[in-house]
Amino acid sequence: MLKGVVALVTGGASGLGRATVERIVRQGGQVVLCDLPTSQGSQVAAGMSGNVIFAPTDVSSEKDVMNALSMTKEKFGKLDVAVNCAGIGVAFKTYNFNKNLPHKLEDFTKVLMVNTVGTFNVIRLAAGLMGENQPNEDGQRGVIVNTASVAAFEGQMGQAAYSASKGAIVGMTLPIARDLASQGIRVCTIAPGLFKTPLLESLPEKVQAYLAKTVPFPQRLGKPDEYAMMVESIILNPMMNGEVVRVDGAIRMQP
Repeated sequence: MLKGVVALVTGGASGLGRATVERIVRQGGQVVLCDLPTSQGSQVAAGMSGNVIFAPTDVSSEKDVMNALSMTKEKFGKLDVAVNCAGIGVAFKTYNFNKNLPHKLEDFTKVLMVNTVGTFNVIRLAAGLMGENQPNEDGQRGVIVNTASVAAFEGQMGQAAYSASKGAIVGMTLPIARDLASQGIRVCTIAPGLFKTPLLESLPEKVQAYLAKTVPFPQRLGKPDEYAMMVESIILNPMMNGEVVRVDGAIRMQP
């Protein structure tokens, strides 16, 4: 149970983020749902009877994240958990020899700004608010959960930007956990495989079926709530710290 837990979830209007918001509320917690102003965040929050508030947030903006944290303190009085689900991706090869075009640098930069810099921006600012909490019997004051991807380890063709951004999240998990250990804040990262998110659902049924068959077992796409279940497990298990956990049905991505 997560009764009394106050969480901030980025990318909370859809997909893995929304499933995380719903699970935390279902288990007795309260959530500040962060997503872009153009998202369905306000509608999602409105349907959750006061236990969720929407904070329009671009995770790469210091001002936006600070505003979301101010709303958290004002509405709920504290912050126990931050879950970073906000992310984007592009699909371009490093060089397109048919068109004689290199990967656009601005596209590479944008993916890293949202996925990597945005995640770190939320971590560094959320840690300050968590540090104000009274520690529990273990000395714990807060928990941070990040989202990487199996692409951090087996990036496919066209995924240079996305894989780099997620690999960076994997790489910074342990040092950040060490940085925040003295204040009793744990840090873990989940690396999901193929999940049934709006992005995958936008693909043709045949493509979805093919992708599902590439998962050894269970041979299907992951359910967003199965990601959220892992978030809950990390929050509840005090020895989970500095770790990257794959949740992928044993898939290993092919080129």
